[in-house]
Amino acid sequence: MIISHNEKIKSNFEGTIIDVETIGDFSDYEDCDSRQYSKLTPTIMGYITKDELTVLCAKGMDALDELREQTVSILPSLKKPLFAFQSRFERGVFHHSYGIKVEFDGELNNRPREWKGYACSDLGIPNYGDPFNNVGKDCNIAWIKGNYSDAIKHNRSCLLTERDILLKRNYREPDELNLL
Repeated sequence: MIISHNEKIKSNFEGTIIDVETIGDFSDYEDCDSRQYSKLTPTIMGYITKDELTVLCAKGMDALDELREQTVSILPSLKKPLFAFQSRFERGVFHHSYGIKVEFDGELNNRPREWKGYACSDLGIPNYGDPFNNVGKDCNIAWIKGNYSDAIKHNRSCLLTERDILLKRNYREPDELNLL
């Protein structure tokens, strides 16, 4: 079963921001090698456009295949340009978990490995009720424990803060990532 959270919103940007939550561990590979994401499995896929915010959350391990099916069918229909705070992460996860290549047009961080919490603090962006204060690992632990409500709140917050980052400081070219 997939838990779906949808909101109508009004924003002033073109395209779609994507944010993924995962379980698993990073592999020991170089930053620009996608294999560092090969042991991660998506549990939540969220996106925000100028008109809507959508979060799709797998309700347990049995729903991961359904999340994959829905994500793979939705991604081609999302309005471009595509953005992510750390697009190497999303590209690597989609490549290794779903076997698809997703081209992002913009990166919302200032540099690789920038913590979103610092960006929000520097830009005066609220945390939008994130129960984990920009700590994704805590979201993963909550999801594993079945706390889907807080995991969804975290992804929703990530999407709203990433939207604000885009509006306040724009985007940059995506970092290089070799899909291996």
